[in-house]
Amino acid sequence: MGGALAPYRRVVVKIGSALLVEGRSGVLKRAWMESIADDVARLAAGGADVLLVSSGAIAMGRGVLGLPKGKLKLEESQAAAAVGQIALARAWSEVLAARGLTAGQVLLTLGDTEERRRYLNARATIGTLLKMKAVPVINENDTVATTEIRYGDNDRLGARVAAMMGADLLVLLSDIDGLYTAPPALDPEARHLPVVDRITPEIEAMAGAAGSELSRGGMKTKIEAGKIATVAGTRMIIASGKIDGPLSAVDGGGPHTLFLAEANPVTARKAWIAGHLEPRGTVAVDDGAVRALRSGKSLLPAGVTRITGRFERGDAVRVLDAAGLEIARGLVAYDAADAERIRGRNSSAIEEILGVPGRSEMIHRDDLVLTGEG
Repeated sequence: MGGALAPYRRVVVKIGSALLVEGRSGVLKRAWMESIADDVARLAAGGADVLLVSSGAIAMGRGVLGLPKGKLKLEESQAAAAVGQIALARAWSEVLAARGLTAGQVLLTLGDTEERRRYLNARATIGTLLKMKAVPVINENDTVATTEIRYGDNDRLGARVAAMMGADLLVLLSDIDGLYTAPPALDPEARHLPVVDRITPEIEAMAGAAGSELSRGGMKTKIEAGKIATVAGTRMIIASGKIDGPLSAVDGGGPHTLFLAEANPVTARKAWIAGHLEPRGTVAVDDGAVRALRSGKSLLPAGVTRITGRFERGDAVRVLDAAGLEIARGLVAYDAADAERIRGRNSSAIEEILGVPGRSEMIHRDDLVLTGEG
């Protein structure tokens, strides 16, 4: 695509149930799905990573199982998700494969983006899919998620995924073409807002809370998702998904609302690591490792000389030079005990030492920020 979407290199697209599934029948809107797959293929051909956050499993499953109208019991929702997720994943696999793209299903629960240990696992898995040019198709794991451990809607899930993966754009496809000063169905004077510089209390007040029976979301949850995304450095677009090829429409200048970000994803993530996480230990490194880190490389076990503290995988640690001065902070890929066992050793020896395959980096460069000259 060569228009409004051309500058973005990693795009998360959230698709709601009401866009994918026909009313209460649970029947997939196949023609619309084909059109969005065309859009994804065009973005991918332009060099962008594309991640799909797709609702629809419960809506499809309840139709297959013939569940009654109205609010479902928790166990009914979980059963519907179990049935619907298979059909939904198969459909995405088929439409993307027809365009030369491989789909990879990823089911997440709240802990996968909130707990640092699991966050690193989810981030690494999705990142590997992207490196292999697959399209991650992500949904909340509704078969096991309960009220206490769920995102609540896929708008927020989309924002969490965008933040986790350092996406520079999140697109929320909706039944409306953006944010208005008031609900346009109720106020004929409502004005469409093409750009929102910052999400203020006034912007939040413009959002209505209603969603359809098939959807948990509404404009209110989209604004909440926008707060998550923009703080993480990700721009957000709300656009209509009620037309075929909705991403092409946005790219061609069609109506939408763009929410600007407070920083870029890399800057926001580095600030989070450097200033918002309490270090749980230290990793001392040799001069060669210091030079490697300053040139933008990851920290390998071979360059580590000393481990202190009681940290777990995913915790923040301070990186010290030979003089004991802090040069960086990062999210460590090993528990303290395992880090001690592999320090000073070549990455190729990790499996032999630990008995299981491990990551070649002690701290990946994407999880590390330089904080001092040492």
